[in-house]
Amino acid sequence: MPTSDKIYASEQVLLPVISTWKTAGNKVVFTNGCFDIVHLGHLDYLEKARQLGHKLVVGLNTDDSIKRLKGSSRPIIPQIARARLLAALEFVDAVVLFGDDTPLQLIKTLLPDVLTKGNDYAIENIIGADVVLAKGGSVETIELVEGYSTSSIIEKILTVHQ
Repeated sequence: MPTSDKIYASEQVLLPVISTWKTAGNKVVFTNGCFDIVHLGHLDYLEKARQLGHKLVVGLNTDDSIKRLKGSSRPIIPQIARARLLAALEFVDAVVLFGDDTPLQLIKTLLPDVLTKGNDYAIENIIGADVVLAKGGSVETIELVEGYSTSSIIEKILTVHQ
């Protein structure tokens, strides 16, 4: 399948796909993030997230939402390139762009079976946890690979080039 076929412009376009997966008995896992400079920490996290179910959906912040959240110098990589990189991973089944500051509306619409974030989050602080738990789903945290973050990579690049 071409990577572009795994990228969805909105939750409304992705919803029928998720319904088909669930009808077939697949457990749908959802996570989200900026994934600005994809690194080992991202790969490890996403691979572990997929192991929590049968299908992995990644909610990807749009460029505009990243600018609001992280400042005008971000993102480094434009959204279509970030989406294609994520979609190229065999353990990612769908990538859906969202422009809100949080994925709450996306989670309310898609109602995944499992919601996951890194273990730098407490479950009670994960956006959408209450929604997923109320529908009988689960919320899981995944241990992050130490020493890998987009911010630290950017800082290292800037330090080297000063």
